[in-house]
Amino acid sequence: MKNFFNNKSILITGGTGSFGKKCIEKIFSSFKPKKVIVFSRDELKQFEMSKKYPENSYPIRYFIGDVRDKERLYRACSKVDYIIHAAAMKRVTASEYNPNECISTNIVGAQNLIDAAIDNNVKKVIALSTDKAANPVNLYGATKLCSDKLFVSANNLVGTKSTRFSIVRYGNVLGSRGSVVPLFKDLIKKGRKKLPITNIKMTRFIITLEYGVNFVLENLTQSSGGEIFVAKIPSIKIVDLVESLYKKNAFEIVGVRPGEKLHEIMIPQEESRNCIEMKDKYIITPQLSWWNRKDLDRKIKANGKKVPVNFEYTSDKNDKWLDVVKLKKLLNKI
Repeated sequence: MKNFFNNKSILITGGTGSFGKKCIEKIFSSFKPKKVIVFSRDELKQFEMSKKYPENSYPIRYFIGDVRDKERLYRACSKVDYIIHAAAMKRVTASEYNPNECISTNIVGAQNLIDAAIDNNVKKVIALSTDKAANPVNLYGATKLCSDKLFVSANNLVGTKSTRFSIVRYGNVLGSRGSVVPLFKDLIKKGRKKLPITNIKMTRFIITLEYGVNFVLENLTQSSGGEIFVAKIPSIKIVDLVESLYKKNAFEIVGVRPGEKLHEIMIPQEESRNCIEMKDKYIITPQLSWWNRKDLDRKIKANGKKVPVNFEYTSDKNDKWLDVVKLKKLLNKI
């Protein structure tokens, strides 16, 4: 990854979110980019970001825009080398109640970005996915699965051009804006005696924001096009999270919310025949006739292996766990 982004133009959609802010921090601390373009629809968040990264001190530009607006995306993608697609409607319950909005952002927006990237000769695009896209039971997961399919198949649309599209899939980001940790901390601060959880058996994949950013940037540099990179990350029990933040058994059961899963899955059994295990990740490869797998085959031969038949990667059957002690240490670092 060394020097990969030096003198390159990088566009980050949803660039003012938790991921975008951390990603920009990493890029400016580790590389010397030609330009970083922050593309988002919230002018206040861009204003706040510009205090830390003013345009007269950093090679950064702020674009107000929505991925639903194809014309605006075309303008933003001009002379861009790499795109990190982090923009999405992510709230499960909000997506259930506002399905058209979720579809417009996560599916139509994905196709708009694909078209803009190809027509502007962008070199590489990597899109952020989610564990909820594997065997989805909610609309958010379904739209992200559709988005994943669009980005994989986009490699067949480039023709003689060189644009390549890949995907990163990982779990819940510990402490990110809108996640359960800030919610629990706020409730504790307000004097809440019992924290709300939906089911005592619930488990989740967990990842730190820093690890997520590094994982995305690393796989952007290594991608050949068409891969879904799946992070090897630990699981947690939600009851352990409550104990880590507050105290043991300090919870109340409020019931499963619309579209919510008891456990998350990142690689279902049906995808195991397409899955390769590497040292720090899994790679789901496209089984499509047009896909040229020569570059990836060389990497797999040196560092990877096929997963067993009927393999699946789920949060309740994971071989990596964070107990209360480890969770407390991790939370203290955030």
